[in-house]
Amino acid sequence: MGLIKDLKQSISLKQVVNGLLWVAIPALVFFALSLVVLTSADFSLREILRDPAQQSGASSFLGFTSNIGVWLWVSSVAICFFGVLTADLSRVERQKELLLLLGLLSLLLAVDDFFLLHERYVYQKGIFLFYAICAITLLVRHYRAILEIDPFAFLLSGFLLALSVEIDINQRKIPMDYAHLQVIEEGCKFVGAALWLYFCGLVASYRKSASN
Repeated sequence: MGLIKDLKQSISLKQVVNGLLWVAIPALVFFALSLVVLTSADFSLREILRDPAQQSGASSFLGFTSNIGVWLWVSSVAICFFGVLTADLSRVERQKELLLLLGLLSLLLAVDDFFLLHERYVYQKGIFLFYAICAITLLVRHYRAILEIDPFAFLLSGFLLALSVEIDINQRKIPMDYAHLQVIEEGCKFVGAALWLYFCGLVASYRKSASN
């Protein structure tokens, strides 16, 4: 009885409404729509609901570094959007805009990496060019902020990701064993994504001092 009394005193109507309206119901709708759309596309419930490793009987570590790479992008998205949504008065509008742009680009990269968009569904060179334009635009528009926060992390991340793309596009022209080339390409992408996450965290936590 004491526990029930404590819960009644602690849970407010606002908490219930917010939890249901903004989280539980949208999640349920997304889950239901996913089932409807994918079953109509001839996927079985087992194929939709179970992990690929479970369905194939393969090791849970299949595609390990690729999966962790997706986590890096998703973590960048979460950090940036959380920074925008919880911004206080000490954060200037330009910094919030930088966080928003970083978060949106990270989201695109996460979706691309998870669903293999540039490898299966979208013209590869076109989407890579789009990413390059986004990154350069972000750099030009927020050049001063990047210089203040950590230009090394941003530029090294961009260089490694660009190198990964360059190898991906021209892998048939590079005189190297395919397996070794893949290690270099994926290694550049992984380290670049880690540095991108690091930079996003720095931007989200950055507070301009009075001396600046």
